[in-house]
Amino acid sequence: MPLFDKVKAQATQLAQKAQEAGKAGQSKLEDVQARRRADGLLRDLGAATYAERSGRATGDTNAEIDRLMGELSVYEADLGPLDASGTEEPAEQEPPSEAEPPPQGGFTL
Repeated sequence: MPLFDKVKAQATQLAQKAQEAGKAGQSKLEDVQARRRADGLLRDLGAATYAERSGRATGDTNAEIDRLMGELSVYEADLGPLDASGTEEPAEQEPPSEAEPPPQGGFTL
């Protein structure tokens, strides 16, 4: 019976680890969904602001801007401030400028 008890204990540990991993994955998924929702709100806010500033606003544009600002305020209150750069991922590096010397390698293009 001791072997059976060891197997049962290991199975219980694996089940707990699987539950923890599932919870972590669910949390990550919820974070991604919230960021996408905020990105959509920011996009809509930008479009409404552009319409207003370019003279293409409708009678509902100001109300739409106010609604979007309210939703974004709720997002920030619940999940923290939005990223000011507009992206959550690291920015790509720019290619080296022409003023920089070429890398050492012994070949030219």
